[in-house]
Amino acid sequence: MSAPPIVGDKLDRTQPVGYNNNNVAYNNAATTDYSTSANQYNPNQGYAGNGSINTSGLDLERLNTISTILGPNAGSLSVEPHKRFRDFGNPSPLGLSAFALTTMVLSLVNVHARHVTTPNIVIGLALFYGGLCQLLAGMWEFAVGNTFGATALSSYGGFWMSFAVIFIPFFNIEAAYTEGFADAVGIYLVCWAVFTFLLLLCTLKSTIMFFSLFFTLLMAFILLAAGYFRMAEANAADLLKAGGYFGILAAAIAWYNALAGIVEKHNSFFAVPTMPFPWSEAGRVGRSSRRNTVRDEKDS
Repeated sequence: MSAPPIVGDKLDRTQPVGYNNNNVAYNNAATTDYSTSANQYNPNQGYAGNGSINTSGLDLERLNTISTILGPNAGSLSVEPHKRFRDFGNPSPLGLSAFALTTMVLSLVNVHARHVTTPNIVIGLALFYGGLCQLLAGMWEFAVGNTFGATALSSYGGFWMSFAVIFIPFFNIEAAYTEGFADAVGIYLVCWAVFTFLLLLCTLKSTIMFFSLFFTLLMAFILLAAGYFRMAEANAADLLKAGGYFGILAAAIAWYNALAGIVEKHNSFFAVPTMPFPWSEAGRVGRSSRRNTVRDEKDS
């Protein structure tokens, strides 16, 4: 089939070839060179074929492209290659940043930074940043086809919202316990540790920093749960502080992964290494690329 006519600098698919809106023959040979029958036009896919198309001088409003494959890297919260179904921005840095800041504040309270021991300062963050923003980022992960990222971010967004509710008097959760509140919180944290362990298993073929995020978070949940179970004992404070230090590490690593997803060549003078595992797909591709580079240098 022939290409659609050019009207001004736009493609008009409603008129026959070689005619404009006034049904007058239109000659754009000076700026547009459609090749021979090797190129075929499809209204939904654009041009396809082996020929070349010179579109200099044209203002193409939309470029239809095929689905791209996203490799595993820390910044996209992706553990395996997956198809990009829609052309959205990367929601992972938002979710990771929301998780990181909220976790950092609570963890600093857990280690008694500046002698602060009451965690209520984190309620606002847990509801709206670590909670709502992270949940929304998780929903956008579904839109871009990243099931792992959607599951992780949405779940931890729900974690922060539920955590905040525990300390809001209106919900009467803590007041409902005459005893055993600490054990109840311990059970709550153990269940989140189990969930985090399941996610950790899905990061074994991703990157070192990605794996480290979920490992340190898992240790934080385990130590905090142990601290709440031993709340009546003398070493409970030490366990809670240890959990807080692992939480600080998890928050720092989450920020690192978020930065890896934000930094690009047009906005930064440096790149953030994602450090893929040697056995991961990205690691194998990297080794193959380095071998080819060395071979080319030797040949030259």
